[in-house]
Amino acid sequence: MRQEFSRTLEVAAPRQKAWETVVDVGRVAGWISIVGGVQELSPLDRYGAVLEDWLGPFKLRADLEIRVVELDEGRRLRATASGEDRQVGSRIAVDATLALEERERGTAIGVSGAYEVTGRVAALGAGSIRKKAESVLEDFFSHAEAALG
Repeated sequence: MRQEFSRTLEVAAPRQKAWETVVDVGRVAGWISIVGGVQELSPLDRYGAVLEDWLGPFKLRADLEIRVVELDEGRRLRATASGEDRQVGSRIAVDATLALEERERGTAIGVSGAYEVTGRVAALGAGSIRKKAESVLEDFFSHAEAALG
């Protein structure tokens, strides 16, 4: 099951402050309840994390490998994340772009990309997975808005 996503938030903070906040991986990971155990292996390059959550009757636990694959300092970052829960027999892959654009009254923060879930968890249906993904985006944007105005 593959799904694309795109969402933008305008905040009062100037672009440089917004950038410094959203690339603080430890801080941002704290904004997303299903991600923990973040390890910075190489700043703005490689990270490890653990995705843990319930999806229907399945308890997921996947070690994620996160890589920054494109970087335009202060403006744009594209990252991929992938992991597998062998116990449940499912894989997750995410390709996401974070783009910051200076606006008259602050900064527009845009997040877009796609995620793909395969295996037994995907059998639950797209609706449950989309609902969980929307919850993750909502976590990110509500915390970003609180931190950056």
